Amino acid sequence: MKVVYRVHAVSRMFERGIAEAEVQKVLSEGEEIATYPDDLPYPSRLLLGRHGDRPLHVVVAYNARDDEQIVITVYEPDPAQWEDGFKRRKQ
Repeated sequence: MKVVYRVHAVSRMFERGIAEAEVQKVLSEGEEIATYPDDLPYPSRLLLGRHGDRPLHVVVAYNARDDEQIVITVYEPDPAQWEDGFKRRKQ
């Protein structure tokens, strides 16, 4: 399956010091923690993965017609906004 990076995702990866290999690892081994079936133009999901002790969130959409994953954004979740484990936002 092909992986496409949006310009926004590449910019954020550069700003945040996140390597493509780290994103690839989250895409292949990460845990789906949220789904956004109504996102347009393609449904998307939020994945949680780790690079060593560093947690990473990757928002990725799936274009079934072209069998490609589209990386929308990548970030290290803020502990002030996420519960322990980084799977749920704090209320």
